[in-house]
Amino acid sequence: MTATLIAPPAPPAPATQVTPGTLPSRPVLRIAPSRGADRVRSLARRAGFACEPEHGPAGTGSVVVVVAADAEQALRGGRDAGRLLLVCDTVSRPGLLLALRTGAVVLKTADLTEETLAAAVRRAAHPHPSIPYPELSHLLTATPGGGEPVADVRPPALTARQMSVLRLLAEGHANAGIARLLDCSEHTVKNVIYEIMGRLQARNRAHAVAQAVRHGLV
Repeated sequence: MTATLIAPPAPPAPATQVTPGTLPSRPVLRIAPSRGADRVRSLARRAGFACEPEHGPAGTGSVVVVVAADAEQALRGGRDAGRLLLVCDTVSRPGLLLALRTGAVVLKTADLTEETLAAAVRRAAHPHPSIPYPELSHLLTATPGGGEPVADVRPPALTARQMSVLRLLAEGHANAGIARLLDCSEHTVKNVIYEIMGRLQARNRAHAVAQAVRHGLV
């Protein structure tokens, strides 16, 4: 007698649990209707982002994209800056400071491409406490307004080799790339970077670049 064994049916897979406040790896965009919104929507779709309908409430966790003429005016209009990306023609220093304080991400219309839009969306969806170098440079080099004091501090003196390494560091080169471009060893580059950090009283490489920008060295 042959016994036939029948395996019990597999239990149904549990439904995917989504923790409130979290975002999928590819966030959905809610692009507010305005002049220039069609171009942003086209670039977003080419970059692989889904876009919600223009009308109706925004989905939970969606990144809201607003195209505006001026970042400061857009943020001072009482808009909720949660997961907000502003694409603006004009980004003043006060506007950029306001965006950083409220957690919004700002992208200049002149810099708008498929790649820059995708990077800005990722930053808006997953906020990080660091400040991107272009924004940091703009904050440190722009003329302060509203009576803000300007520190009168002489820039620290750096040698020609230190300046060469610093410029390449500011351009984003790693130690190996700097060594190759300056025809020296990586060990030498590391030593020079430590010297630069000491001269600029910097905690790390990024802080050294920020200090260099503040002093007008790069």
